[in-house]
Amino acid sequence: MRHIILIIIVAMGFQTSSAQLFSKEKIRNLENFDQKRLTWGYYLGFNSYDYKFDYNEVTEDIITETSAGFNVGLVGDLRLNNYFNLRLEPGIVFATRNLTFPDPRLTTVAEMEREVTSTYVHVPLLVKFSTKRKNNWKPFIVAGASWSHNLSSNEDNPDDNSAGQFRQTTNVINYELGIGVDLYLFYFKFSPSIRGVFATGDELVRDADPNSAWTSNITSMQSRGIFINFTFQ
Repeated sequence: MRHIILIIIVAMGFQTSSAQLFSKEKIRNLENFDQKRLTWGYYLGFNSYDYKFDYNEVTEDIITETSAGFNVGLVGDLRLNNYFNLRLEPGIVFATRNLTFPDPRLTTVAEMEREVTSTYVHVPLLVKFSTKRKNNWKPFIVAGASWSHNLSSNEDNPDDNSAGQFRQTTNVINYELGIGVDLYLFYFKFSPSIRGVFATGDELVRDADPNSAWTSNITSMQSRGIFINFTFQ
């Protein structure tokens, strides 16, 4: 009985403290920050990229193994009204993907596997929609388009997979959608967010051989990424 009473007391205390945390009025940090027409900042974060493949014929899928990458960039924010902002977020994205091709003509690991290391100059133009600020936090969603310039694409390399070179297009157009929250701290605004990035076009540069074991059965190859960013303004 004592344990039940203790659990009830703890639960009531947790409920009360939670209500105070999110509902009780507090001293506002950076109270006039969102009234500025232009604000600036930077972001750091992580990413995980893979590919979406479409095929000419039903076959065993190409395996994409992803690993954590790194993002860093700048933020320029233009206030449109109390709820909408226009954001430009140019940055650099480092990503690595490992591909395993299932074609039975490929018999060695060196033939079947390709490491795709990409360094993108990534330039998103986003619309940020925010809710009304509550105390020192404010949720938001972002959506928009971005241009990525792949510095490691190998698009102009005359060698192809027969010589061990996997090639992609240099320029990629994406659409982006994400959510996050603005946290108003004493000296700055901190905004963690998560975002999906989706390429809109085919990025594959095909091999010279039309019957290539690596590229002949691929209709399209499009990048998909998840970004976790931490923004400081």
